[in-house]
Amino acid sequence: MAAKDELGRAGEDRAAAHLRARGYAILDRNWRCGDGEIDIVAAVDDALCIVEVKTRRTELYGHPFEAIDERKRRRLWRLAFAWAASHPDAARRRTIRLEAVGLIGADAATASLEHLVDLL
Repeated sequence: MAAKDELGRAGEDRAAAHLRARGYAILDRNWRCGDGEIDIVAAVDDALCIVEVKTRRTELYGHPFEAIDERKRRRLWRLAFAWAASHPDAARRRTIRLEAVGLIGADAATASLEHLVDLL
């Protein structure tokens, strides 16, 4: 596995642990369909959360959240509805929202972490 892929996977693991510590139940990870992949699907209270995780070693090429542009958000919404359609029992009576977790640092275990709830 390439170093970039290892950092990304470690970032997703840390993001999942962060979410669990805040009361989220992780329902799915790295779910794929024809439109792409959802990093983390989680539930908290009455929300179904589609979580995009971005991990960067540095901010040299911008903050991780800058990679989540309008095109990416539209794709995440399509993926969210595809996941909900594939998992109707888990999605029932839940509001869907997009969230993002960004990590910056050479080691995901010690990287700074930011969590955006309800990404517009």
